[in-house]
Amino acid sequence: MELDRARFVEAARQIRPAILDTRLIYSEYYSEHVQNQVYFKPENLQYTGSFKIRGAYYRFCSLSDSEKKQGLVTASSGNYGLAIAYAARHAGVPVTVVMPERASLLQVKRIRGYGAEVLFQGQSVEEASFYAERLAKEQGKLWLSPAGDFTEAVGAGTIALEILQERPDADYILVPIGRGVLCAGVAAAVKQINPQVQVIGVEPAGANCVEQSLRQGRAVTLSQVNTIADAAAVRTPVEGLLPYIKRYVDGILLVDDTELVAAFSDVMENHKMAVENAGLLTVAALRRLKRVRGKRIVSVLSGGNMDMVTMASVIQGGLILRDRIFTVSVLLADQPGALANVAHVIGKEQGSIIKLDHNQFINMNRSESVELRITLEAFGTDHKNQIVQALKRQGYQPRVVSTTGTYEM
Repeated sequence: MELDRARFVEAARQIRPAILDTRLIYSEYYSEHVQNQVYFKPENLQYTGSFKIRGAYYRFCSLSDSEKKQGLVTASSGNYGLAIAYAARHAGVPVTVVMPERASLLQVKRIRGYGAEVLFQGQSVEEASFYAERLAKEQGKLWLSPAGDFTEAVGAGTIALEILQERPDADYILVPIGRGVLCAGVAAAVKQINPQVQVIGVEPAGANCVEQSLRQGRAVTLSQVNTIADAAAVRTPVEGLLPYIKRYVDGILLVDDTELVAAFSDVMENHKMAVENAGLLTVAALRRLKRVRGKRIVSVLSGGNMDMVTMASVIQGGLILRDRIFTVSVLLADQPGALANVAHVIGKEQGSIIKLDHNQFINMNRSESVELRITLEAFGTDHKNQIVQALKRQGYQPRVVSTTGTYEM
């Protein structure tokens, strides 16, 4: 199969009943901060919460009637399983999704809600896939690999048709990279419609299997991955799609986890959208385009499926990263009124105290001094520094405590 324009057009026609029209959202916030016209393609708002419904549904459209009657088995940790289960319900096809034993309970509930059978096996998608493929053979059902293929790349590429229909004057399109399915599909479609548009792939720095593969000229399997962008935390790309990425993608940017945390905070506060970490890769990359000014840039938000515990962790990380929450340590005499004096200084500077930790045993002689660790909410770095300076002016020697518990000098 080739990733040609006619296939993208046909795929767009076939998947239309199963997808939402995710129209571009202009980002005034990012446009101002990166000095470009920035638009989001919000695939996080799809029915299943990610772009994968496009490829999954088109894959179902490509199956024969006899294949559909067999029933299907696949494996997933979340997004892919949701897309397959939703597509299977639309097509009236029974499907079994094998998930790792520690899969998100929310994802499990939603997949079952679409009518799919859910089984559990292993601690990873790889282990679940091994079991699922064997199960499909034993039961005489069709095995759908979660790794992705050309058909799913064509389905994902329909995003490009919609972007260029709305913004035919786009200069750059930024696309997240996991295994390469989305990036290959979007890039191939874009370049066959308008070769002048620059397509930039964005990968986690801790899971850069595509970047490494292109660098070494062969499909590379990473020994390990380390990123909070779990939907893009893959060790091996789809080998057959690498030539398309090499041919059509103009460059690859790598972003680290701290940039994703900052991007989550920005998008949540300024656009009121919950976007998963992998879906934020392109948002984080906007600040990496140092020499690009005055251009029209479209950032593809690939998904928004994030459990509440992970979301809470990322929100807290973002607040700490932006100095909206910080901890300061001061030494003070163990005598009545000492704590009230510190609280008065902080209150005068409009700091909001969240937590106090009082350590009487920092010195052998506790009457000499005790340690008070104060966790505060501030407006940002300038306000944090203002509070610290106010404590210094009152004779305290405040030390800011980092998130690892060590002191920042």
